[in-house]
Amino acid sequence: MTAPHIFRWDLDKTYLQTDFDSLGALLRTAFQGAADKTNVPGSAELLRALRVEAAGRALIYFVSGSPRQMRGVLSEKLRLDGIHFDGFILKDNLSNLLKGRFRALREQVGYKLPALLLARKHAPVEAHETLFGDDAERDAFVYSLYADLLARRVAPEVLEQVLEVAGVYPDGRETIYEALGHLPPCDPVDRVIIHLDRKSPPIRFDAYGPRVVPVYNYFQAALVLFQDGRLRAEAVGRLGTALLTQYHFTLEMLLRSFQDTLRRGAVTYAAAERLGEQAVDEGIDPAVVGLFAREASEAGIVVPPPRPQRIPDYPALLAREQARHQIEKARKKRRGRWL
Repeated sequence: MTAPHIFRWDLDKTYLQTDFDSLGALLRTAFQGAADKTNVPGSAELLRALRVEAAGRALIYFVSGSPRQMRGVLSEKLRLDGIHFDGFILKDNLSNLLKGRFRALREQVGYKLPALLLARKHAPVEAHETLFGDDAERDAFVYSLYADLLARRVAPEVLEQVLEVAGVYPDGRETIYEALGHLPPCDPVDRVIIHLDRKSPPIRFDAYGPRVVPVYNYFQAALVLFQDGRLRAEAVGRLGTALLTQYHFTLEMLLRSFQDTLRRGAVTYAAAERLGEQAVDEGIDPAVVGLFAREASEAGIVVPPPRPQRIPDYPALLAREQARHQIEKARKKRRGRWL
């Protein structure tokens, strides 16, 4: 029997449009009902398509930094969206507050890395994974580290450096080491898709290698997932149609998104041609398919050569991310003085 494919999703700014950049926004989010929460355009449609396309061989898990007290509201929101999920991990922020562990309220390495490793203990060894996150926190970093730890590509002293730089609490470290001790070596992470909620420059993620693909929208994600064999052309077409009819996208926006994936090498010309051929076979308007083909051809896009997947310098990357966070925090503070 074929092993299931595992899709692990973050929630805030990956599946839901969540604003937690100010205290007022955070409070509004906390008191929202399920029906008041808004999806990132195309996220629900993509998740439903992944479930259908896998024909019962998909497992969907959410790993979110949202507090456990929101489980009921978030579960109801997913139910309203028609999302059937297999697992849901939320952060125990109340416990962190009661213990005076204030750093843990925002710190992600010490929360998400143990959560991912513990969840992996319940997965078949042969099951592969696709991970979804965003650029508001450190999802690309945590997901990449998770993948390389499972494959035993990160030396113990490097992991220790990362945990030290991240300020992971002792119990978090113990959980990480214990989980790794029980997990067999494997290399299951096929793809990491990062939704650019903050419009970060895609080049910022080059250090993680081609496994990590930043996307501006979920049409771009669907193109990548088609290339990976996770979606059929018809599902890509349906997602594009949903963005046009439900989320105020324009055909020009989809065309630019398509070009961008080619220009960055996130999708190859071979995959794009295969998508066009299959789209026509599955009944998608040949005129639309031809328009995308002409756009790619007339733009004269040169697809960059494939990049090798190297092991990132995780301690240096984390230090860089922390420095960038401090700069952004100071910038927001200065702006606040003039508002």
